[in-house]
Amino acid sequence: MLNRYLIIINNKTLIALGISILVLFIAEKYSIDYEIDLTLISIAIIFPLVFCIRSAFRRREKALEHLSQFRSNLRTIEHYVKMSKLSDEKLENFSNLIIKLETDFLDELSKSTIDLKKIDKNTQGIFDFLKNNDEEISGGIRQKAIRFLRDVSDGQDNLIAIYLHRTPISLKAYCLIFIYLFPLVYTPTIIHKMGNDSDAMILTSFVVLLSEFILISLYNIQDQMEYPFDDDGLDDIQLKKFKSDRF
Repeated sequence: MLNRYLIIINNKTLIALGISILVLFIAEKYSIDYEIDLTLISIAIIFPLVFCIRSAFRRREKALEHLSQFRSNLRTIEHYVKMSKLSDEKLENFSNLIIKLETDFLDELSKSTIDLKKIDKNTQGIFDFLKNNDEEISGGIRQKAIRFLRDVSDGQDNLIAIYLHRTPISLKAYCLIFIYLFPLVYTPTIIHKMGNDSDAMILTSFVVLLSEFILISLYNIQDQMEYPFDDDGLDDIQLKKFKSDRF
């Protein structure tokens, strides 16, 4: 369990802390200090970072909504088809088609690349089944099943859009650059306020390193949350919970 909490620590964390240590060393050695309004920090880093986190959280909530609708629509289709005059063998085949569509689609979401042709093929297979068994499936049941199949397809398309399109790359790059530059602005200002004697430098180092660690950790959390399907972060969607052998 502890490993999942430590997942926010990565190469970016080491780079950010390394820059902080280097700036602290240079500022102490050459007695660099100045006073600057730290409101600049909130404008340059905090505001866009909070925007990115909120955007990633909304994407996650939307993904949960579409996943729930995707699964409930599949269940509804199977319940309608069970009301038809299909034989037990054909009902079993149809249930297998439903399970295959669900399992394959959720598996594709968890991969680094998604196979859209495979997803479309599974959806087409259910539509073809409904069309080819029109004698056993009454017109009313078939029309309702096809309507819910359209909703399934809409849910898939929405989830694929969330999968493919992330938080604007330029904004994320902007946040990361300014997080790396944060010690250059912050460290001399803290030294100016606290002084540069040995005791003050210990406290200054702690404050600077802690502040940089918080910023880069928030960035890493946002980076993991905006792709909620790989079960990598603590807040990722548990796709396995949406799978079932039988409805």
